[in-house]
Amino acid sequence: MTTEPGFVDDYLAYLLARASHLISSEFHTVVEASGLSLMEWRVMASLSGKDSLSINELASIVLAKQPTVTKLVGRMQDAGWVKRCNAAHDKRQSLVSLTAAGRRKVQPLLKQAKAHEAQVVSTLGKDPAHQLKLILENLIAAQTLADDS
Repeated sequence: MTTEPGFVDDYLAYLLARASHLISSEFHTVVEASGLSLMEWRVMASLSGKDSLSINELASIVLAKQPTVTKLVGRMQDAGWVKRCNAAHDKRQSLVSLTAAGRRKVQPLLKQAKAHEAQVVSTLGKDPAHQLKLILENLIAAQTLADDS
């Protein structure tokens, strides 16, 4: 058996994906037990604390294609969790926001998500966890700029 590290052992994209998978998998069980799909949770969590987001903004945040998010938002609107309206500046653009029922549905999960995050980062410590978030935010911003050019 070799003691040499393999390619993925030091490959940033793999390490990020693996960490995300391990951390998220634990919480996904909680989300599904609440009666929401993972995509519904992502949409509702993304809308929490916001007045509204466009379908395109939501698609970018929840890491899904725009047609998928459009269909999902339609189902969530039928369930009473979100509402959709036309943007004042562009009638072709839909803005999505949480309804009161949507806020009630997602609020307990937001608290559980924060508790889960606190448990996960407790092994790192407060300052390293904060630094990790800043580094990831900067990495995302830099990659977004590179993708847009």
